[in-house]
Amino acid sequence: MTAHIPPVRRWTEQPPHRRTLLVLLATLVPSAAIGLWGVYAAPESFRVPLAWGAGVGVLALCVAAALAARSRDRADLLRERVRELETAERRLSEEHVPALVARLRESTSADTALASIAQPESPAQRAVLRQFAEEIGRSETARASAMSACANAAGRMQAMATGMLADLRAMEHRHADPDVLTDLLHLDHRTAQAGRLADSIAVLTGARSGRRWAKPIVMESILRGAMGRIAGYQRVRLHSTTDVAIAGHAAEGVMHALAELLDNAANFSPPTAEVHVYVEEVPAGLIITIEDSGLVMSETALRRAERAVSTDPRDLTTLSGTRLGLAVVGRLARKHGLSVSFRPSARGGTGALMRVPQELITRPRSTPA
Repeated sequence: MTAHIPPVRRWTEQPPHRRTLLVLLATLVPSAAIGLWGVYAAPESFRVPLAWGAGVGVLALCVAAALAARSRDRADLLRERVRELETAERRLSEEHVPALVARLRESTSADTALASIAQPESPAQRAVLRQFAEEIGRSETARASAMSACANAAGRMQAMATGMLADLRAMEHRHADPDVLTDLLHLDHRTAQAGRLADSIAVLTGARSGRRWAKPIVMESILRGAMGRIAGYQRVRLHSTTDVAIAGHAAEGVMHALAELLDNAANFSPPTAEVHVYVEEVPAGLIITIEDSGLVMSETALRRAERAVSTDPRDLTTLSGTRLGLAVVGRLARKHGLSVSFRPSARGGTGALMRVPQELITRPRSTPA
């Protein structure tokens, strides 16, 4: 049976008082030995004053060594405390705060959110976390109220646009004068654009957007409906021979997403340049490609556009210009399972590709003879 030998502790693992004692011994023993040797080697007439001087020097050296050891211990304690604070702050920023924000975004109260997450050990950090939760809770409440107000406004705008379109189309059937009909068609087109804007606001605020068709809509009608919602519809050229249709529940979403992509292509290409749309059936569904001859987007800009359609922004105040349209495309893509990507176009501009999944595609029933 072998005796248990306790492990030797490292210097930093020793208690502070033991470290100070070890420093004193390490200083006293050699300095005393050197002092005694010096006194012994000195002439007899110098031994007494030399002994007093050596004793004072050894004592001063020991005091200095002890003070240095205490200072080092205090510095070590401060460094350890700083490391603990840094660890606590890192946990607060990387664990506690993200978990709290996630819970608050689930429309829970500050107290409920705080009770459902791990709390920091420090009372001060717990107080900071509570104050942060209350502030975020107030901000989320204000944001929800603003989103609800926008959704209500969007619903009213949609109803007005739908009513105006119905009135205009009734007028188009009643009037045969070419000039009047031209003006009515122009108003019809502008009202459709206003309706798309209202639908975009509804999409971003989570409200109901557009109409829900009871039966599949053929791809040709989807494309022409998207064209009719943008200002530069006269520059769009369709290249489609497919006879497939889009399921009724997704037809409006696909049409709206295509309108936003067409609008971007028309806005970022020369005023006289054409925008070409190609439709191709593939085993995974339907690929719709929109190509313009505008400015070539850099690789960074292409990736930024793809991030815009793949992420779900909660702060709508950061959206503007094309980012608003791409955010709408992203919401619709996630809702209906669409895939959207961007690449350089062979026409010199940018190509936007949208894949409609196979489960949304059907073929219209042939009309019996």
